[in-house]
Amino acid sequence: MSIVDVSTEIVIARPRHDVAAYASDPDTATTWYANIAAVEWKSAKPAVIGSRIAFVATFLGRRLSYTYRVTELVPDERFVMRTDEGPFRMETSYAWSDAGEGLTRMVLRNRGEPSGFGKIAAPVMAAAMRRANTKDLARLKTILEATGAGE
Repeated sequence: MSIVDVSTEIVIARPRHDVAAYASDPDTATTWYANIAAVEWKSAKPAVIGSRIAFVATFLGRRLSYTYRVTELVPDERFVMRTDEGPFRMETSYAWSDAGEGLTRMVLRNRGEPSGFGKIAAPVMAAAMRRANTKDLARLKTILEATGAGE
């Protein structure tokens, strides 16, 4: 069994509520995730447990379409989404904690079990995810630390 489990984190100089509100809003995903091209709500906004959101992304040169279902939502603490179908079942989770006065630690974790060719490419996939997640969190930090951004 080839499981991909990639966890990355960053400290952002913004209060936890601001970071969590921005990062857990699927409508902001195209601004801070380089690989996400489009987001489409399949259920009513805002996100609640059970909400379904479709994403179109590019990863390792391939166009991917997948729908996440929100499975856990604890405001300002945790946000978890899972795919139920597709070639690569994935769970994406965000966790936020205080990291000092006005600082927030955000952990982005992607965990899944690839099928088909993905099983063979799992180590390459994990390395590519880690690089992409590190860049995406850096972009999120830049956006949120810019004056007035995310408000």
